[in-house]
Amino acid sequence: MSFRPMTSAAALMFCAGVAQADYSLTILHTNDFHARFEPISKYDSGCSAEDNQAGECFGGTARLVSAIADARARSNNTVLFDGGDQFQGTLFYTYYKGKMAAEFMNKLGYDAMTVGNHEFDDGPEVLRGFMDAVEFPVLMSNADVSGEPQLAGVLKKSTVIERGGERLGLIGLTPQDTDELASPGPNITFTDPVDAVQAEVDRLTAEGVNKIIVLSHSGYGVDQRVAAETTGVDVIVGGHTNTYLSNTSDRAEGPYPTMINGTAIVSAYAYGKFLGELKVTFDDAGNLTEATGEPLIMDAAIPEDEATVARIAELAQPLDEIRNRVVAETAQAIDGERGSCRAGECTMGNLVADAMLARVRDQGIQIAIQNGGGLRASIDQGEVTMGEVLTVLPFQNTLSTFQVTGAVILDALENGLSQIEDGAGRFPQVAGMKFAYDPRAEPGSRVISVEVMGADGWATLDPAKTYGVVSNNYVRNGGDGYKMFATEATNVYDFGPDLADVTAEFLAQNAPYAPYLDGRITAR
Repeated sequence: MSFRPMTSAAALMFCAGVAQADYSLTILHTNDFHARFEPISKYDSGCSAEDNQAGECFGGTARLVSAIADARARSNNTVLFDGGDQFQGTLFYTYYKGKMAAEFMNKLGYDAMTVGNHEFDDGPEVLRGFMDAVEFPVLMSNADVSGEPQLAGVLKKSTVIERGGERLGLIGLTPQDTDELASPGPNITFTDPVDAVQAEVDRLTAEGVNKIIVLSHSGYGVDQRVAAETTGVDVIVGGHTNTYLSNTSDRAEGPYPTMINGTAIVSAYAYGKFLGELKVTFDDAGNLTEATGEPLIMDAAIPEDEATVARIAELAQPLDEIRNRVVAETAQAIDGERGSCRAGECTMGNLVADAMLARVRDQGIQIAIQNGGGLRASIDQGEVTMGEVLTVLPFQNTLSTFQVTGAVILDALENGLSQIEDGAGRFPQVAGMKFAYDPRAEPGSRVISVEVMGADGWATLDPAKTYGVVSNNYVRNGGDGYKMFATEATNVYDFGPDLADVTAEFLAQNAPYAPYLDGRITAR
């Protein structure tokens, strides 16, 4: 589905009828921050102090402190929300878990956030610790947490806050497949977002709340469905798909806001590169009459708050020895962009899958499968530090080796290709295997051909033959929908070396590493 920004005439019609009783509010928002407390490069990975001084970096909490203060000064009525996935992505999270996110979100003065799937990466206990530390509500409506002792009675579906003399109803959403994407444990049941939102809207409306905002970590497509299939939602602050909405950029996936069924949908990409700024107006009956704005880029024009820079540097000291160690050199930038690695063969996918297979090939392993969503950044040309590798592979996944039949591998590939339209992280990056697929075919029937490299060269995948496979322990245990590996695999060993260490060693052995594509994945 495509969207066009409102024409000026349409915007004028939309804004018509503004009366003196109107209520105006500026909604500031972030999403998918992923522990990028320090500035990032144009590749969304670490940015050196020299490049930051040269004005080539973006984001970082210190810039957000300044930008949010400035935005608040421009409006006498603001709120600050987060669309989820503060957790996971850099060594800061690996070392501090949710404590550092809590400290800086409190400093920034967030008013509420929703639970992202990555907030469950270390189970409900770490999420609970984060919730206990923050000074604002954390919400999730589309799940039953009553059976989870860490969250029962604590994690609310919705809440009401007061701002500028009016009550705002806030509802949280997380991906319905969070049980496949993270580690929420066996005690939480996730449910349909439309039904969950409508139930909370009805409850809030019955309490007299007529301005309702959904904080949604469910992705741009789901947000559009929620807007279309519910009544009473005024604004959806999105996340999960790292969607960039804008009225000025040709790289945007839609206008900011995207209007569906009278609901304004906004999203501000990811990693703190933008601060969303949506200005909304309601009439005295609570009807949304105006919604305008644009994500603000956090580039070098935004000054860094010095106290925040100093605090982050202090927190970084235990990490510096690890991440500053140069492990290799690359002859060109290695593309690990989300849009590349979740849609087709990408050079980072080839690197990681090749590294996995090289490490265990002498164990009789023939095929490597790495989920594209496990690749979180690119690496620029030149020296490669361990910190950069850990930014690409932050999840502390280990290599898993196992055996399955060709029929199971085919099922796995179909799963990996089943959500291409959504940019899902299950897209398979591979080594020792090549396949062709039809992206226009129905999910479950997209694979056209599969070949496996053997002693005598390439051979067609045999559904009845048993193959040795290496993946990461997340995928092997059923993550990203790969449940067939959890139920069908034999001779399983999930406790191999850390994937980041394996990749760093492979880079070192092949330095200067030359990234490449070789046609192992083709769309027809």
